[in-house]
Amino acid sequence: MIAGSEVPNLLEPDARSTLIVSKDLDIAVPVERHAAVKARLREVQGLRRSEEEPSVWLPLEAELLEVNYIGMQTRGEPAETYVLEDSELPLLVFANLSLLRPGKPLDIEGLTVPVPRPAGLLLEKLLTDRSGEKGDRDLLVALAVLLVSGSSDLEELETQYRGLSAEPRFTTRSGLSALSLLEPRVQMPDPTPHRALLARLMARLENVEQER
Repeated sequence: MIAGSEVPNLLEPDARSTLIVSKDLDIAVPVERHAAVKARLREVQGLRRSEEEPSVWLPLEAELLEVNYIGMQTRGEPAETYVLEDSELPLLVFANLSLLRPGKPLDIEGLTVPVPRPAGLLLEKLLTDRSGEKGDRDLLVALAVLLVSGSSDLEELETQYRGLSAEPRFTTRSGLSALSLLEPRVQMPDPTPHRALLARLMARLENVEQER
């Protein structure tokens, strides 16, 4: 399924959002589907595999996006991040991508586009372990997802949050706190006018902690 910064753009009405400008597209590959995806890639036109990073496929035309293939675990308990070794399509399997759940596929000009449900993606981005500019961008993607989430998505987020152990719950709240303090970034959503929304989400998560 599509993961990362393009998801909130796609979830905007008519898939015409300008919330986030990105130069690449992340596709999350379930580890059990690795062989099938690898076989399908041999038939794809318009992309070529990067010699430096085999999990990255580069466009043959300048107006197309670079495609990054990343691994996700969909069965069992979330695992540590690890490398799925393969000579043709190696994948870095990110532990937190196990939080993603399939959402309703989008139909865009006759193309079926699988996307995750907002709750899991929002939680995954708040749990970012990247620092600096990349970590800030992950948090701003979380904001973009929050802005296209409805009340049922937030209820689902709370349910998933309750199922986490103490450390990732703390990391989630820390990410939310950091997000509320971020300054605007070019071509990213501005957190400044949404700090009240972020505060309400923080209060909701802290209420969960008080119940424990």
